[in-house]
Amino acid sequence: MKQRNRRVSWEVACSLGLLCSAVIFLRVQHIPSQERQKTPAKAPNLILEEYHPKSMLVTEYHVPPKPKFPAIDVHNHLGYAGGKRMVDPTLCIREMDAAGVAQVVNLDGMWGETLKATITKFEKAYPGRFLTYARVDWSKIDDPDFGQMAAAQLEADVRAGAHGLKIDKAAIGLTRKYKNGRVAPVDDPRFDPIWAKCGELKIPIEVHVGDPAAFFTPLDKDNERYEELQDHPEWLFYPGFPPLETILGQFMHVVAKHPDTIFIGAHMGCYAENLQWVAQQLDKYPNFYIDVDARISELGRQPYTARKIIIQYQDRVMFGTDTPPNAEAFRVYWQFLETEDEYFDVSKSHHYQGRWMVTALNLPTEVLEKIYYRNAMKLIPGAKVTF
Repeated sequence: MKQRNRRVSWEVACSLGLLCSAVIFLRVQHIPSQERQKTPAKAPNLILEEYHPKSMLVTEYHVPPKPKFPAIDVHNHLGYAGGKRMVDPTLCIREMDAAGVAQVVNLDGMWGETLKATITKFEKAYPGRFLTYARVDWSKIDDPDFGQMAAAQLEADVRAGAHGLKIDKAAIGLTRKYKNGRVAPVDDPRFDPIWAKCGELKIPIEVHVGDPAAFFTPLDKDNERYEELQDHPEWLFYPGFPPLETILGQFMHVVAKHPDTIFIGAHMGCYAENLQWVAQQLDKYPNFYIDVDARISELGRQPYTARKIIIQYQDRVMFGTDTPPNAEAFRVYWQFLETEDEYFDVSKSHHYQGRWMVTALNLPTEVLEKIYYRNAMKLIPGAKVTF
């Protein structure tokens, strides 16, 4: 009897076990897979160039087709006659007209006969639409009378139609060396005749010395322009190059030494990452001006400071792009300078510079008018707009 009871009990237990298992199985079938998963799925391994997050912010986005006023682009590179990188002026005009740009300054005029041919190619073919700057032949830097000869050539170039002088980072201060191996400093006294001649001729000097601050730091995990420098390793000036602060100090020494000459500090005074420093130089030197070209990616990361400084020094700031005329690129500047848009990409204005977005400045109308054309008309011979 006891054995039979045990057998019945065992059979009942088995039946109850099977019933419970069936119930549990049916319940599990109705639980979503994400709830059944006890451990979260591991994120895929991505290399840095594959990671391009899409913002989930819902914000306003405005792209003005044209600026509030006709604009003069005071910083552009269109190449020179006979050069491999010369831009077709016909295409430039098409893009300028589409975006509301009245004039473009071509900083690549060179000197002598090349300058004359470049002026013919651009200015004479399209009167009033282009302004050409001369350059210095730095290959003769070791000649004992280099400064005087360069100043004499510049005077001839201005007679031929040059509207200003362009100094770039490859010319002096960073990479160019004398025969003895020493880097040619920006403030070498032998260059003084050049700066003085510009003051005498009343033409501005567009100066680009240095580069983004990150280019002067190690290329490691802390470098905010790591990806840009991966694409352009030749832009890294560390180690073995003069520090950025040294080069900028030399530049401002020249500005102080030649108060009758107008100097335009390209790329927001050559130090867009440190607007307090830029403001200090503007306070010290009334002959120092700046343009915003190719640095709205920096200004848009510090919109309150950038807006404050641009408004404060509105008579000393000019519009420029450093990008061959392209209507879409121009319009990024209109968006940045004129709207209230937040957290948007400006890489189309120049090229990819860093993994960040920007906030627009919404500058007052009277400030925009000065930046777009009035300040340029004050400084650059031949600068004008037609309404």
